[in-house]
Amino acid sequence: MSDPLLIVLLCALAYLAGSVLFALEICKLWKLPDPRALGSGNPGATNVYRNGGWAPAVLTLLLDAAKGFGPVWLANAAGLSILAQAMVALCAVTGHMVPIFYRFKGGKGVATALGSGLALAPLTTLLLAVIWALVMWRWRISALASIIAIVSGPLISALIEPKTLPLFGLLAILIVVRHRNNLVRLAQGRETRF
Repeated sequence: MSDPLLIVLLCALAYLAGSVLFALEICKLWKLPDPRALGSGNPGATNVYRNGGWAPAVLTLLLDAAKGFGPVWLANAAGLSILAQAMVALCAVTGHMVPIFYRFKGGKGVATALGSGLALAPLTTLLLAVIWALVMWRWRISALASIIAIVSGPLISALIEPKTLPLFGLLAILIVVRHRNNLVRLAQGRETRF
């Protein structure tokens, strides 16, 4: 199979995998309310936690990360270039943000970006996870932690894994745009804390 065809197939697979919103399915399984009715309305681990506590939230986080990790790992195992792997990663994150299975209304893409990053640039991604954890520990605001971590991505990747800088630059733009309502609430002091 030629590389272009393989790239297209893996990008399509990544988008479809990303389009599965595990937060909704886990809340149904746990008989919890729709997570989109809470907080920022985001179908992600934070709102699942608000709905049902740590167990369903951690499962949501792991599954949302896995749908980013899996396709990028496959692209890497197939020997595709860093650029091709980054394209696959962006397709997975885009799938979570604009999922075909849910009328193109999805989440913020943070956990899926985490999984994709771990497969493509593990050191950069682990450092971003540490930044997220420190900000979360200090301020208890998930959106703030996500924004600060992701905007740190281009700088950190440029320093330690420069081939992945375009990926982290695009992820920063996409995820900050998806957090625009959170930014307004942060500026107004209305963003929900843990």
